[in-house]
Order: sequence, then C-alpha cells, then structure tokens
Amino acid sequence: MQEVGKVCRILIVDDEQKIRAVIREYCEFHGYEVEEAKDGMEAVKLCQEQDFGVVILDVMLPRLDGFSACKEIRRTKDVPVIMLSARGEEYDKLFGFELGIDDYIVKPFSPAELMARIKAVLRRRNQSGAAGREAVEYQGLKIDPNRRTVSVDGEQVSLAPKDMELLLYLVQNRDVILSREKILSDVWGYEFFGNDRVVDTHIRTIRNCLGVYRDLLVTQRNGGYKFEVPQ
Repeated sequence: MQEVGKVCRILIVDDEQKIRAVIREYCEFHGYEVEEAKDGMEAVKLCQEQDFGVVILDVMLPRLDGFSACKEIRRTKDVPVIMLSARGEEYDKLFGFELGIDDYIVKPFSPAELMARIKAVLRRRNQSGAAGREAVEYQGLKIDPNRRTVSVDGEQVSLAPKDMELLLYLVQNRDVILSREKILSDVWGYEFFGNDRVVDTHIRTIRNCLGVYRDLLVTQRNGGYKFEVPQ
C-alpha cells in the first residue's frame, strides 16, 4: 500500500481510451498522479511492480476481466479498488463487494462523483489504518489494529483487506450492536441498495478465520452484529 504522506497515485484500468482520458484529467486536476492500463493483465503487472493509492477498475476488460484482475491484485497488494461497470444489476454489485472491493460505480457516471468516491475511500482507509488503537487480546486471540494483524494461538491469520477492515471496525465498536445498514455505510461507504447479504458473507469468512474464537462475533436478533469479549 502507498506510504502515507506521498502524493496519491491512481491506476486507471479501462479499455476505452476516452474514459481513461476523462478520469485522468479529473484526477490530475485534484492533485493525483495517474498511471493507465488498458486490460486486466496489464493492471495486474503494474500493481505487482508499483504501489498505488487507489485502483479504478472496469469490469469488462480484454484478456482478464475486472473481477479476476481484482482477485490477482489482492493476492499481493492491499489497495482500495473502485469498480466501474455498465452493468448495474444487484448480483454484479454483490459479487464485487464479496471480492472485497471498496466501491462500485455504474456507467455512465459523473467524474465529479468519482472524485468524491475516491476521497471517501482514501479517508476510510486512513481512518482504519490510523495508529494508536489498543490491541485486543483474549486467550489465544490477538488483534492488533495498528499493524493490521490477527493471530490465533500464536499463528498469524491471513484476512482479505475488506475482511480485515470489517473486523477492525467491529473491534473498534466492541460491545455495540451494529446493523447491517450501518456496517454497509461505514465500511463500504455506499448507499444501501436493498440486499445486505454481502455483510453476512464477510462475517462468515471472518468467523472461519477466527476458529475457536468465532463466537466473539455475535449475531443479534434485530439483524446486526457486534464484537464481544467476555469479561
């Protein structure tokens, strides 16, 4: 992930040169540095070689589609991803968020709105990665928000970026019941569009990673969750 304090570098991935040009113009106007890729394979290669603050990734790409490219990028880099797509179906949005993307924008879109989404994603990332938060330790479980690490009985657990962000959010708000709508708004940062299964999917994944400590993530009857450590 890009170091704090440096000018944010943005990778724009779209097979349409005109769309890349428009996004580049707005990004550079707002002070971002820009790199471009015209297909998924090129995007993966660039992310392996360089660090970016945000990746703007079209879904329909030649050689390697956006969803597959996102999976490959996330194997090596914890970088925020904003998906662009002409397809606005709920299934596509859910699939993207289950992959751990940070936002999903349907074409045609307003470049000004895209800039606002970029700023919101970067702000959430900076807040979730802010130092000074107290580590949580319970028996063999240790969650360190500052290092963004989780260990179970001495073994470090590998969590996808969005799973880590969600877990740290729940830990930060421990003992507080959080509705799915609240979680979607605060962690994903987009308007709730009628289906909250994406939250359940990530909670299930986190529980599996926590193993014997899975019950610390409590499901509430009113449709929410909380992280609760026994006293």
